[in-house]
Amino acid sequence: MQLLNYADMPSLFSVKGITGLALVCLLIPAELMAQIDRPNEHFVTRSEVIGQHGMVATSQPLATQVGLDILKNGGNAVDAAIAANAAIGLMEPTGNGIGGDLFAIIWDAESEQLYGLNASGRSPMNLSYDQLKAELEEKERTTIPPYSLLSISVPGAVDGWFELHERFGSTPMGRVLEPAISYAVDGFPVSELIASSWQGSAEFLKDQEGAFKETFTIDGRGPEKGEIFRNPDLGNTYRLLAEQGREAFYEGEIAEKIDTFMREHGGYLRKEDFENHTSEWLDPISINYRGYDVHQLGQNNQGTAVLQMLQILEGFDLASKGFGSEELLHVMIEAKKLVYEDRAKHYADSDFHEVPYDKLLSEEYAAERREKIGERAADRLTTGFGALEDGDTIYLTTADSDGNMVSLIQSNFRGMGTGFVVPGTGFSFQNRGELFSMDPDHPNVYEPGKRPFHTIIPGFVTKDGKPYFSFGVMGGAYQPVGHVAVLVNMIDFGMNTQEAGDAFRWRHYGSTQPTDDASAILEDGGRVLIESAVDFDVVRGLRNRGHEVQIGGGFYGRYQGIKYDREHGVYIGASESRADGQAAGY
Repeated sequence: MQLLNYADMPSLFSVKGITGLALVCLLIPAELMAQIDRPNEHFVTRSEVIGQHGMVATSQPLATQVGLDILKNGGNAVDAAIAANAAIGLMEPTGNGIGGDLFAIIWDAESEQLYGLNASGRSPMNLSYDQLKAELEEKERTTIPPYSLLSISVPGAVDGWFELHERFGSTPMGRVLEPAISYAVDGFPVSELIASSWQGSAEFLKDQEGAFKETFTIDGRGPEKGEIFRNPDLGNTYRLLAEQGREAFYEGEIAEKIDTFMREHGGYLRKEDFENHTSEWLDPISINYRGYDVHQLGQNNQGTAVLQMLQILEGFDLASKGFGSEELLHVMIEAKKLVYEDRAKHYADSDFHEVPYDKLLSEEYAAERREKIGERAADRLTTGFGALEDGDTIYLTTADSDGNMVSLIQSNFRGMGTGFVVPGTGFSFQNRGELFSMDPDHPNVYEPGKRPFHTIIPGFVTKDGKPYFSFGVMGGAYQPVGHVAVLVNMIDFGMNTQEAGDAFRWRHYGSTQPTDDASAILEDGGRVLIESAVDFDVVRGLRNRGHEVQIGGGFYGRYQGIKYDREHGVYIGASESRADGQAAGY
């Protein structure tokens, strides 16, 4: 008797009565039945996307198509990334926009090198630490409030676009921004998950000073799924950028409007802060994990945590523990807890603090920290040497026919940012300045002209000096865990790019934050959240080890990735199945 193909199973289950089910049980080999009994072992929502000439993956399908059209019409991966980011800033203002910051890693095929760009902005020069502290005391606060003019730093995204374009772009900026301008003026249908987030943010921010209500609501409410939304003010801002370049934003009309708005409403940013703004090109930092070179940006973001976690985990045979097992999750959770104590104490703007990469990324330090992982959950932890949980962001990645690849992340921080909108500009300011510490002894303490700690991190992997995987997982403090989980799924468990993102996720709350005092430590072990696909025996085992575990709930980020298959000369793309995203190639 010929065995039935596993792919034929859905049609069999549609047979009426028990006959179809019985037939399945009789004809499917025992090893396949075992896989059916363990649906979490390998789970994928859809096939990978494969394209020979180019690929774009974003969290909004229309933005993906914008980037793809740029590629098809002669643009390169950098042009496509900027075009997609402009479109998604319009279409997903709940996660990003030109009022926020940007980080990127670029593989340049011509030079066969990776380049990193830190396009994050700095705090106002005329707001001193003492003045900020006095304002907080007046508000009876010890931390910087998120929906306040005090939390606004200079938006760096626009400068990031023009830095990327000047160095690597091939299509005129007017052509790159044209699709987003058209969508802003003519309108676009709001997608499902974005609509839900937008409605909540609109209700919360509609009474904020400035033009938020006029810009981001329809009769005072957020748009519904499928409803056409327009933002002509943002279209006009994009048109100014296309015609006048970055100067329109940092030296001209837009900077002047912002200066006037800040003076009228008690803010501290001034035109001089915009005129003095610069992005920074840097070499990514990296470690080798089981033969793969994993790259992050470091500096004032949490990418270093990805590398530290992988350094610790490389000392364990993760594959032998089994995907989703109690032993695997315990080790990964404990590694996260250890590394996040370093994250809270040592990551800061490198212009003000020398981040000790030699120590943090050394194999010796990883071995030292690894020794602290026992059979039970650790309750009290701090960094190994002296010295925020949720956030809304977008991540996108692009690749072109010449072999260039871009890993780009961009954010307002908290959803739609502060909600302060300068009339006529079409965008909200970020609240990234909330992530400064107010402890004068902390490396991340607030200072004028300083870049705050950032949660947003682009990722990139090379193999044997060649591009392998451009990827990211947005989601506040979850991002390093998300990066590590995707890489472990692929490298240790052999999952494909889509499966690696679809597999159930976990996260840990309770670690010390970069906004805390320098003396803060993890006191009670924190709390673990795991998506509901987890086997309950695993949950029971973790609880027996001392972990406080909750099933479901929480926010587990949004993933996009593009892998380059050198053997076949094609790109393989994946996007987040938990959101509105799309990967598309040609």
